[in-house]
Amino acid sequence: MSKHQRWSRLLELLAAKGRLEVDETAAELGVSPATVRRDLDELAEQQMLVRTRGGAIAHGVSYELPLRYKSSRRATEKQRIAAAAVELVDEGAVVGLNGGTTTTEVARALALRVAGGRPGGAEATAPMYTVVTNALNIAGELAVRPQIKIVATGGVARPQSYELVGPLAAGVLKEVVLDVVVLGVDGLDPELGMMTHQEEEASISRLFAERAQRVVVVADASKLGRRAFARICGLDRVDIVVTDSTAPADTVARLGDLGIRVLAV
Repeated sequence: MSKHQRWSRLLELLAAKGRLEVDETAAELGVSPATVRRDLDELAEQQMLVRTRGGAIAHGVSYELPLRYKSSRRATEKQRIAAAAVELVDEGAVVGLNGGTTTTEVARALALRVAGGRPGGAEATAPMYTVVTNALNIAGELAVRPQIKIVATGGVARPQSYELVGPLAAGVLKEVVLDVVVLGVDGLDPELGMMTHQEEEASISRLFAERAQRVVVVADASKLGRRAFARICGLDRVDIVVTDSTAPADTVARLGDLGIRVLAV
C-alpha cells in the first residue's frame, strides 16, 4: 500500500469514526504502528487532523475530507449516478455544476457524450453544452472539449474542494440563467434540505439552485439522511435526486412524498 493510499484510508477512517488509535489502525491497514504514527504526524502537519496521545482525532463535527482523498470512495456508484444524471440533460442546455467528486463524474460523462459527436454525424458551430462551474478541476477537464463551452466563475479557490467561492463567484452567477443545475451535496435531509460542510460553498450552491429552471441533486446513498454544517436550501427547490440502489427506502419514500422524483441506479 502506497503512502497516498494509506493517507486516503486513514482520512476515510477518521471521517467515519472521528478518532483513531494507532495499534487498532495499524492492524486494520496491515502496516506497522510506527508507519501509522509517522503518517498521522505528517497529516497533522498539514492540519488535516489533530494528533493525540496514542492516535488522532478529526478537527470537528464538520470534518471535511479533501477532494483528492474522496475520489476513490464509492467510485462505481458515483459513475452510475453521473451517467443517469447526464441522460436528464438535453443537448444545447446551459448546465450548472458545483464542485465535488460526483459532479466531477457528471462532467466526465458529459465529455464522453460529446466525444461521440452529434447524432447522425451532424456538424454545427454551436456548442453541444454550455457548462457554468465554480470548480477549477471541472473547468480544467472540460476546457479541452471544443463542443463544450465553459464559463468559470471567479472567486477564491478552496484547496479542499477546488471550488471558487466569495463575491466574485456570486457576481457571475447572478448574471446567468441556467437550464439545469446538477448539484453535489454532503448531506440531504428530508426536513433540513441540502447541506455541505462549508458555509461559503453552501452560498454558491444556493445561487446555482436559484438561477436554474431545474435542479438535479446527485448524491450516493451515504449522503441521504445525513446532515452537514451549512445548509444550502430546502428541498422545495429540488426536482430530481439521482442516487444509487442502496439508498435507504424510508428516505426515498419521504422524498417522494415531497414531490421529488428519485432515480436509484
